[in-house]
Amino acid sequence: MEAYAVVETGGKQYIVKPRDIVQIESLSAKVGEQVELGPLLALSDGQKLNVGKPTIKGTKAACTVVSHIRGAKVISFRKKRRKGYLRKKGHRQEITVLRVDSIG
Repeated sequence: MEAYAVVETGGKQYIVKPRDIVQIESLSAKVGEQVELGPLLALSDGQKLNVGKPTIKGTKAACTVVSHIRGAKVISFRKKRRKGYLRKKGHRQEITVLRVDSIG
């Protein structure tokens, strides 16, 4: 088994492995900048799983910002029949693409 970690950012949890490319909610870091996500919620070295209560102190995932993109468009449509009420809105979430350099 390969080493992995569970990290929380933007209110969501992600499973990350070294050299993975991960899309997370927007961070205010520039492209090429180093970012640390942590403390980790769970950490596995490939043999043993260490689960935090709720986090594992002193652990982090070192990442590099690859790019900033926008996600797929989400359409919000509301209608009330026979009343002439129609509302249509679109939204595209800002996303940061990270490459995981190391965990631990």
